[in-house]
Amino acid sequence: MKENNYQVCSVTVMDTSDPNITFDENGVCDRCTQYEKDILPDWNYGKGKEQKLEELVSKIKREGKGKKYDCLLGFSGGFDSSYMLHFAIKELGLHPLVFHVDAGWNIPFAEDNIRKMTNKLGVDLKIEKIDWNEIRDMQLAFFKSGVPHLDIPQDHAFVAVLDNYAEKYNIKYILNGGNISTEVIVNPSAWGYWGTDMAQINDILKQFGSVEMKTYPFTNVYKRKIYMPYVKGVKVVKLLNYTPYIKKDAESLLIRGYDWTPYKQKHFESIMTKFIEGYWLPARFGYDVRKPQYSSLILTGQMTREEALEKLKNPPLTEKESAELFSQVA
Repeated sequence: MKENNYQVCSVTVMDTSDPNITFDENGVCDRCTQYEKDILPDWNYGKGKEQKLEELVSKIKREGKGKKYDCLLGFSGGFDSSYMLHFAIKELGLHPLVFHVDAGWNIPFAEDNIRKMTNKLGVDLKIEKIDWNEIRDMQLAFFKSGVPHLDIPQDHAFVAVLDNYAEKYNIKYILNGGNISTEVIVNPSAWGYWGTDMAQINDILKQFGSVEMKTYPFTNVYKRKIYMPYVKGVKVVKLLNYTPYIKKDAESLLIRGYDWTPYKQKHFESIMTKFIEGYWLPARFGYDVRKPQYSSLILTGQMTREEALEKLKNPPLTEKESAELFSQVA
């Protein structure tokens, strides 16, 4: 990117580190335009959707009647999944099967958050532990490949286990903590890639891997996009879009109600993700994931542009934090 071509949105902090971004005559980026035109009118900050939420929850309960579990929730211990767990059980009265995928990279206090919440809510947590030698070699293969989307070894395992549990327990509803309020602007497509493309995964493993993947859970585009929704009838629901969801209020509730420890940045419950998003992507590729994260909060009225710009003056991690992560990951 040439310096004289650099531009930042006049409303958010999205900039030309996204090579596909466009701006209007007022310097407003296309993400803002899409939000104002296509998303906000229907979403309306989650207001006025009480009836839709009640109908959806009633349907989940009705179809799960007589079963031990009426829905499925993957629990990382991160912010959104933590609040989703509280919301589903305490406020909606659902009975989710809750599982956690342990890829070997959990930050210690993330495990504390998981334990505190599941104990207080009386959740029988199921843990799927990924073989360390396999995922370590797969992670190294992705580093060697030079691609920016280095979270695929973790993320792919998560979605594969998610589908496997839905099939095994015949659960038709998957609760997803994804939401418009804090994630209306996602990472630019140029910064990553589709995590279920087995052609690319197999190619990277063939070229750079050295360990046979005997137990690592794989899925694929067909299973995710066709088999699970259309053959098995599994639906992914984002319940947080049906209620006003304010980050600082939700975080205060978790801290007060569960002695939950907050993270410095979104997705920092994983050592590997913290390294990738806090150091590797900005240093190697110039991708700062805080920009879409902060821009989402700006658009939804939870952060000012000035606050975001001030935060962005400093790198995501200090030199000391980066060095410590390097020693853990290397």
